[in-house]
Amino acid sequence: MPNDATPTNSAPFGKRVQAHRTRNGQTRAVLGGLVGRSAEWVKAIETGRLGVPRLPLLLRLAEVLQVKDLAELTGEDRLSATTVTRDAHVALPAVRTALTTYHLTTNAEEPLTSRQVADRVRHAWQLWHGNRNHRTRIAEVLPGLLADLQRTSRQVEGNERRQVLSALAQVYHLAQLYLSYQPAQELVTLTGDRAMAAAQDADDPHAMAVAAWYMNHVFRDAGERHEARVDLAMSAARLVHPSKGPEDLARWGLLQLAAALSYAKVGRDGDAWRYWDRADGAAKRLGDRYAHPYLIFGRGMVDAYAITMNADLLKGGTAVRAAGSVDLSSMPSATRRSFHMIESARAHDLQGESVAVVHLLGKAFEESPETTRFNRFARSAVINLGATRNSMIRDDVHRLARNIGVQIA
Repeated sequence: MPNDATPTNSAPFGKRVQAHRTRNGQTRAVLGGLVGRSAEWVKAIETGRLGVPRLPLLLRLAEVLQVKDLAELTGEDRLSATTVTRDAHVALPAVRTALTTYHLTTNAEEPLTSRQVADRVRHAWQLWHGNRNHRTRIAEVLPGLLADLQRTSRQVEGNERRQVLSALAQVYHLAQLYLSYQPAQELVTLTGDRAMAAAQDADDPHAMAVAAWYMNHVFRDAGERHEARVDLAMSAARLVHPSKGPEDLARWGLLQLAAALSYAKVGRDGDAWRYWDRADGAAKRLGDRYAHPYLIFGRGMVDAYAITMNADLLKGGTAVRAAGSVDLSSMPSATRRSFHMIESARAHDLQGESVAVVHLLGKAFEESPETTRFNRFARSAVINLGATRNSMIRDDVHRLARNIGVQIA
């Protein structure tokens, strides 16, 4: 079956799994490891020797294969993965409206000043990184911020317009972050594309480099092949000059990290760590205390993503050791600290250490409830743990389920 094959409505379950696995560039060993099974188990599924697994494992397959609707795997229209593994934030309709409303004329309002634009965008990033309920807070300001910057970009000219467009690209990044883990993949793609377009219209290499980092996340969610993701990251990296100063060096390091994550996702160990070493070198040059104001690139971020990479490469023990050596307290973002705690839980999950998984998910929820509530691994892990016979963690699992809004037996 070709790499870009799409299973027909009549295709059996195994062929559907195979089509999505191939589209993602995953080997059977990689897919099997990510769901806690062997390559032979995946082969048995794909060849029809094994049928559709029970719901918790089916949900895990959907998550790892980046399938949003279980009908894409089962051929049945009655059960959607988004109803179990993802939930919609209450403000999603308002954000959707803001992104799909086109203001074709400008009103009589004065354009925002450069200072006003910078202050409002900076405040929005502070809400995202500093508030425990960051999705709720950013959703309160996104519609107005989008409308005002879109309007201002049409009212000003020259260098001032380029500055506004660069700021607008950042607002689209915030919208994309809000939409991550939401049942609105088409909007994630839309915001990524608009951010890159605004950055290009601004003719701002810094903005284009950041847009490439966020487009890499869009590509991964959309199942684009890793070659396209790496090519974009490296093309953008050539726009910045690491020797110029921290702003260029942080963006250059961030794009090396994007390539590392892309290679790790498809099991290319050597390439993944080669690019991680480059990001590590950039972090060392920036110093242990450095963290970019809104990208958060720095020593802590590079170290924390080593957990994710080892987990993606199915090196559970190494991932656990990496998690034990990372100091998240220096990372100036509650959302990122929570995310990397969840990734640490994923590492322990690969080792079958359910007590550690529950403990870390609980800590992640305390750090940032909305990060945990909308994270696919956190939700599926709690569902899987719902059937645990371990009395030591049973109450904690049920408490987590209530907190993040999933139903378990």
